[in-house]
Amino acid sequence: MERHKKNKIGRESSQNLYAPDSAESTDREEIAPETTEMVSDAEPEAKGPNLEEELQKEKDKYVRMYAEFENYKKRIIKEKEEITKYGNESLLYDLLPVIDNLEMAIKHSINDASIGDQPRLTGLVQGVEITLKEFLRVLERFGLVQINALNKSFDPSFHHAMSQIERDDIEDNMVIEEFRKGYMVGDKVLRPSLVAVSKKTEVKSQESEVSQKKENEEEKIEEER
Repeated sequence: MERHKKNKIGRESSQNLYAPDSAESTDREEIAPETTEMVSDAEPEAKGPNLEEELQKEKDKYVRMYAEFENYKKRIIKEKEEITKYGNESLLYDLLPVIDNLEMAIKHSINDASIGDQPRLTGLVQGVEITLKEFLRVLERFGLVQINALNKSFDPSFHHAMSQIERDDIEDNMVIEEFRKGYMVGDKVLRPSLVAVSKKTEVKSQESEVSQKKENEEEKIEEER
C-alpha cells in the first residue's frame, strides 16, 4: 500500500511539474497568430505609399518620353519639308548666271538694229527666247520664282540699290530700273534684284514741303473760323 501511494504521489508531482510548461506553450501558440496578423496588417501600410510613388514616377517617365517622341516626329517632318522645298537651292543658284547670259543676249539683239535685216540672226534670237522661256518654266517647277521689282516700292529685303536717280515725276524710293533680276525659292530670297531707286530733287522737295506747310496752316485757319 505504501509503495502504491508513493507511486501515485510521484505521478501527480510529475504532472504538476510539466503542467506550467504546457500552459505557457498554449499561451504562446495563442499569442503567435495575433503577432503575425499585426505584422501582416502593417506590411501593406508600409508598402502602399512606395508602390504609388513608383507608379507615379513611371507615369511621369512615360509622359516625358511620349512628348519627346512627338517633338521628334514634328522635327523630322519639318526637316523633310525643308529638304524638299530648299534641297535644290544650291543648284538653282548656280543656274542663275545661265539665265542672265541668255537674257543679256536677247537684250543686245533687240538693241542691235542690223539683226533685223538678217533672217538667220532673227531666227537665232527667236530660238534663244524660246529656250529661255522653256528653261524658266522647268525651273519654276522646282520652286524658282522671279522677283518683280520694276515700279515697286524699294524693299531692302528683296532689292539691292545700286544707284539713285533724281526724278520729279515719280515718288521717292521707287524702283525705276532693274540691272539684274532677283529670284526666290519658295518664300526665301535666293538673290536680290539689283535696281536703281528714284529720288526727288532737293529744290522740288523743299518747295513741296513749304507748300504742304502752307496748306496745313490754311486748313487750321479755316477750322478756327
